[in-house]
Amino acid sequence: MASPAIDDYLKTIYHHTEWQDDRITPSQLAAELGLAPSSVTEMVQKLAAQGLVTHRPYGPIALSEEGERRAAAIIRRHRLIETWLVSEFGYAWDEVHDEAEVLEHAISDRLLEGIDERLGRPRFDPHGDAIPDAAGHVHREPFVLLAQAPAGHVGRVLRVSDRDPELLRAVESAGVAVGTTVTVTDAAALRIGTASVSLPDAAADAVWLSI
Repeated sequence: MASPAIDDYLKTIYHHTEWQDDRITPSQLAAELGLAPSSVTEMVQKLAAQGLVTHRPYGPIALSEEGERRAAAIIRRHRLIETWLVSEFGYAWDEVHDEAEVLEHAISDRLLEGIDERLGRPRFDPHGDAIPDAAGHVHREPFVLLAQAPAGHVGRVLRVSDRDPELLRAVESAGVAVGTTVTVTDAAALRIGTASVSLPDAAADAVWLSI
């Protein structure tokens, strides 16, 4: 049964392991969703009963095969809508998240397919996050978090987290965008060509580069 609340849980669990390997814990899930731990525990039990997650008491949470399929489907909607808003309506990349949160539950499958076709079947959204295809598959290349990249590392910007619109604006103002080739100076500084670029400290944990 369709449920925005369930979709939000599944999306959050899915997001957690997209760019690192550790599974999400109940306390982390509660913090991400801004909910009381007791409420999260109750919902996780319901999700497990529906076969959407696997979980043991106090242990980490993982999506089941069905949970992964459902999470990928709603994330596909969200990221295609973000891409559509930027491409067709002139939204900036820091403006699209909240709009997509509303629209992902409202548009029909037919309209979604039309958006995907019109956009040329994009593989990535404006922030560099992979858009699952209709079968739920994603395509990513090896990556490293800026905070973990050694000085002198050269790579393309693969992704900038969309969690903080202010940080997105600061990164954009610095001339850094998805696809930009950069050389790492340190965790808060890059070089683009011969130009040195300073980023907010928070960018170290919000920018991913190709290896």
